[in-house]
Amino acid sequence: MSNDVLGYRAKFGVLGPSTNTIVEPEMNAMRPAGVTNHYSRIIVDNPSAISDETFMAGTLEIDRCTRDAVRGVMTCAPDYLVMGMSAVTFYGGAEGSAKWKRDIEEFAGVKSSIGAESVVEAFKAIGGIRKVAFLSPYYPVANQEVSNFLSDHGYETVRDKPLRCATWLHIAQVTPKTIREVVAELDGDDVDAILQVGTNLSMARLAADLEKTLAKPVVAINTATYWHALRTNGIKDQVSGFGRLLEEL
Repeated sequence: MSNDVLGYRAKFGVLGPSTNTIVEPEMNAMRPAGVTNHYSRIIVDNPSAISDETFMAGTLEIDRCTRDAVRGVMTCAPDYLVMGMSAVTFYGGAEGSAKWKRDIEEFAGVKSSIGAESVVEAFKAIGGIRKVAFLSPYYPVANQEVSNFLSDHGYETVRDKPLRCATWLHIAQVTPKTIREVVAELDGDDVDAILQVGTNLSMARLAADLEKTLAKPVVAINTATYWHALRTNGIKDQVSGFGRLLEEL
């Protein structure tokens, strides 16, 4: 437990790319009393992703710059890290993801929640999920990495949709209308749950609405990651407006 006057239950270091405008407000909206979020920007340019190759290069640049952001946020002595960047956490399947997390935690000296692991833990908590469909702002090569990771954990990807956003800034401009249309394409009787990855794609509140409409789990990456951070730290508060994970589990 932290002795911080405001963060007396937990101080979270939240990391996201400097181009990301969604993680900070979404995770702040989920924050219970006594928990504070201390955002650290992973400094990257806003690249133009016009192919699988340029997209992967952009995500690997985020990876290379993450330690600098960790070093910066650790100066406020957070109890825990919350990774608001998801693509690279899926790379290399279950083994690659676990190694990535270990390396970051060894560097930081504190534990963390990462997107890939949080999704799996969310699926386990919800239960009854084996077949999924997912959408992302990524290019197909990165969607394949997500599929491979899910497969390693026993989840079958029935369908997926890479939105191929042109730049990191464009991701935050994808409208709820577009997301609803994509989810409608992905959904079906052969799908147990809908997943959204890509932390700069705003879907935390929309996922909660879609859960009611579709009558099945809809998991947004930012919600899953923040939920995992709270529950891992023994914080069981139910936060409304973000779906079953934070309201019930």
